[in-house]
Amino acid sequence: MKAFVYKGPLSKGLEDRPKPEVVAHTDAIVKISKTTICGTDLHILKGDVPTCEPGRILGHEGVGVVESVGAGVSSFKPGDRVLISCISACGKCDYCRKQMFSHCTTGGWILGNTIDGTQAEFVRIPHADNSLYPIPDGADEEALVMLSDILPTGFECGVLNGKVQPGSTVAIVGAGPIGLATLLTAQFYSPAEIIMVDLDDKRLEVAKRFGATSVINSADGKAVEKIMQQTGHCGVDTAIEAVGIPATFELCEQIIAAGGTIANIGVHGVKVDLHLELLWSRNITITTRLVDTASTPMLLKTLQSHKIDPKLLVTHHFKLDQIMDAYEAFGHAANTGALKVIIEAG
Repeated sequence: MKAFVYKGPLSKGLEDRPKPEVVAHTDAIVKISKTTICGTDLHILKGDVPTCEPGRILGHEGVGVVESVGAGVSSFKPGDRVLISCISACGKCDYCRKQMFSHCTTGGWILGNTIDGTQAEFVRIPHADNSLYPIPDGADEEALVMLSDILPTGFECGVLNGKVQPGSTVAIVGAGPIGLATLLTAQFYSPAEIIMVDLDDKRLEVAKRFGATSVINSADGKAVEKIMQQTGHCGVDTAIEAVGIPATFELCEQIIAAGGTIANIGVHGVKVDLHLELLWSRNITITTRLVDTASTPMLLKTLQSHKIDPKLLVTHHFKLDQIMDAYEAFGHAANTGALKVIIEAG
């Protein structure tokens, strides 16, 4: 089969690889229909994720059709159309019993990280009963790809961890795909203001269309000043970091109101300063999280009821044999306008 392989920092390529086989009785082999690229994949390619070793097939998102299952799989059979969760979960360990599926002792974020992932024609899914979701009849597969990772990540790590409330003021720092997914799901809770901060005017225009009440281009270095003016010099109740670099986390530290919550979503590859000299007395909560996908069933229902339209995030389409072009487009989004790219593998 064709597969996209991480070969080491700044090195990648499309290769021929053996088709995966059932290894454990709880495995399923899924023929990929559509997959996508995540910002985390870009972090891997930079060498920011040491758990992902050279030779790994990347990708942790997608939809497809079950081709074969192990003897222990009871919820799926060959021919079933499925949504692949970015998180694999045994459902039995102590962490899974707490719904902390990202810390499953034999799963978690392993796809495209410690085992081969979805940017290929086929993928092996461990713990299939708990790591796949049946695709509802008539559901749009492109929209569903956004439910593998980006929607639950924005919702769980940003909105839920950030304690977004009706009438609250929220700043989302980073208007990339994950920031925009956070913006879509933050509106479930009717905050009074959602301020989007980014360096890219095109992405900020998209954020306005998606429901941001105001947008700020931080290129002039005055984002903190503008947000403090906008909030009566109080700051925001929730500051969500959706980039993964020191400057954006430090911006969140500067704009958070007393009693507020900083929710980190970004994947950080280098150290970030924690300014306790500013925050020690301000009743601040700082949260970190890897998505657990516990919200996926709920998000599936909101998609079916048309409460959200995650297909809005899709801007580009490629075939699997064009995946190098897809990475080029996604990695240079400021020039290409790419948000999420759909890669058709079947």
